[in-house]
Amino acid sequence: MADLPLNEPAGVLVKTTCVDYPGLVAGSFFLRGCNLRCPYCYNVDLVTGKSTEGLNTVQELFDLMEKRQGILKGIVISGGEALLNPYTPIIIKKAKELNYKVKLDTNGTLPVKLQSLIDNEELKPDFIAMDLKTSPERYAKSLCPVFSKYVDNDQHWKKLVEDTAKLVATYPSDCREWRTVLVPGLVTKEDIEKMAEVLPADASWQFAQFMNKGCLDPAYNEIYPYTDQEAKELVEYAKTFIKGAELR
Repeated sequence: MADLPLNEPAGVLVKTTCVDYPGLVAGSFFLRGCNLRCPYCYNVDLVTGKSTEGLNTVQELFDLMEKRQGILKGIVISGGEALLNPYTPIIIKKAKELNYKVKLDTNGTLPVKLQSLIDNEELKPDFIAMDLKTSPERYAKSLCPVFSKYVDNDQHWKKLVEDTAKLVATYPSDCREWRTVLVPGLVTKEDIEKMAEVLPADASWQFAQFMNKGCLDPAYNEIYPYTDQEAKELVEYAKTFIKGAELR
């Protein structure tokens, strides 16, 4: 880990956020690389890793953490998919050395990698946010068709999501959450029912409206988001399974 260069473009640095780490003023770092290709994703350059234009270095993040120690309380490591990036453990270790709380955002498909962090006290995140994108059995065809030719098995991806959700559920209820973007066609009442099955009863399930701009699949730029009333009805339906469901 120590041999990785700290002065090369690695991600997007957000110096201050009051919304990414519940209850804390934090800095966020969005790392490159992802194993999914969600058609509605707007972090296209981060996901594909094809461009380094405008990216910050890990050293810039470290400089920020040292300069704002005592002002910022948390560091959020996101992506892309942070569990795939070799800088993630380096960032976690540095943040903990500086007494920051660490929140990890994950797409929920890499339970083995997540387990390895949880099992290491030096690298264990303090808070985990897991994306829950649609019915677990729909991941293969709807979210990662590029990779499904290698593992063309709906149940394979479903198990990855379920196993990750179980790991996240081992955290105290105030140190974890699940997040779902209300994408028409990907998140319906039927999908919500399927997603709810993998969550603990006391889950914090945070929903957000879909934004039809800059999507990885240009066709999704032409899809209208749910109306406010439709979104409210879907979240109310989610509440019938998980009381902690809310529209953020």
